[in-house]
Parts: sequence; structure tokens; C-alpha cells
Amino acid sequence: MELNIPTMAQMVAEGKTPEILFWVGCAGSFDERAQKITRDICKILQHVGISYAVLGTEESCTGDPAKRAGNEFLFQMQAMANIELLNAYEVKKIVTGCPHCFNTIANEYPGLGGTYEVIHHTQLIQGLINDGKLKAEGGESFKGRRITFHDPCYLGRGNGVYEAPRAALEVLDTELVEMKRCKTNGLCCGAGGAQMFKEPEKGNKDINDERMVDVIEAKADVIASGCPFCMTMLSDGVKHLNKEQDIKVLDIAEITVRANGL
Repeated sequence: MELNIPTMAQMVAEGKTPEILFWVGCAGSFDERAQKITRDICKILQHVGISYAVLGTEESCTGDPAKRAGNEFLFQMQAMANIELLNAYEVKKIVTGCPHCFNTIANEYPGLGGTYEVIHHTQLIQGLINDGKLKAEGGESFKGRRITFHDPCYLGRGNGVYEAPRAALEVLDTELVEMKRCKTNGLCCGAGGAQMFKEPEKGNKDINDERMVDVIEAKADVIASGCPFCMTMLSDGVKHLNKEQDIKVLDIAEITVRANGL
């Protein structure tokens, strides 16, 4: 399916102002698995008729990895370049597919001159469901399934967004089950602590394997995620420990697209 995703430069050249800027993020741009989520977010935006655009090749890293690694100078260089570009385009509202981008743009950029309305894509989806623009009309593939939602750290504990992703799942003809460590007591998948890029410390087991134990105890057969890095860690955990059960790992956007037959 050809999506024909517009860029801000194209929209401006045509004299148009999009309602939303979709900040794709590094993972959503370059990771093959996360690219599928990016496409599904675009499908949702196009389905409901929201005018949107992406930055395309003008988009760069928000600076989150540099800041978390302690390189404040590099972070501010990256952030200021992004803010200058966003302000030049007079961007007002941004939707992100990544909690790390969401947290950085919403909470770090205002102090540097970049104040925008920033929402995570699960919040966008919840709003569209509440407005009746998205329904679970084609959700037969999830009928009778047990779905659990893994709270990304920067979405949940970092910004208090717990109900939006769950609301998107509650409209399905499924059973939403909670893991023993969820919401304010959620367990990090490990990616934010750099475990995605290294072996665990001596004597410790992989944190995503530990998270998978929670999934198995909840008897879930679908793990819903809202973060591309959680997606990688959870998928790897399934490969390591899921020997007999068929557990799927899907982003809320992917579930929404399937449920609405898009």
C-alpha cells in the first residue's frame, strides 16, 4: 500500500499547514521492525482524515540518548537544531511513536525555547476511539485472546500515561490482563538502561527474560507495547523463553490497524 506520506517542506511549498507533525524518531525511521509501526500510525492518521506531515530527511535525533548518557553539551546542540527547525515551520502539535522522543520534546525542549503540544500515539488513538472515529470493526483476529500491556518507562512512570493504551485495548473483544508488575510498579524492559546493547552484568540474567516470566504468569498470548525499544526487548524475550506458547508482540498502533481493518 502506497501511503504517500507528506513532508513539512512539501506542505509549506503548497501553502498548507498540517494539523499535526508526526515525529517518527530514529527507531521508527531506521529499524525494520519499528518501520511497520510508523506505517501503521500513518495509516491511522490518513484513515481519520487528520492533516499531518513528517520532517523526512530534516528530522534528526532528539538528543535523548546523549542526555541520558551524560553528554549535556551534545544534547543541547541536537535539541537546539531541532527546535530551530520546528519553530521555523511554526509547529504547534506533535505526535510521537516513541516514549523517549515524547518525553524529551515535551519536557526538555520547553526550557530551550521549544514549547509544543506533544502527545504519544496511544493518546492519539484513545482520543480517536472516544470520538468514534476508530472502532474495532475488524477485530476478529483478537477475539478471545488474552492481551497484556507492558508500560514503557518514559510513557508510564515518566509521564503518567497509563490509561490511554489500555483504553485502545478495551474496545477489542478480548480479555485485558495485567502483569503483577504494571503501571506505577511496572518493570523496565531494560532498553532504557542500555541492556539492549550489552550483555547483563555478571551474576544477573537478562531483564527482558525476567519480564517474560511476568507475561507467562499472566497467561497472556499477546503483549501490547507502545515503544519501539520495548518492542525489541520483549520480542527477544519471547524468543528466549517462549518455547511452547505462541506469544505475539504488537504495538498499539498495529493492533488498532488490524482491529479496524485498515
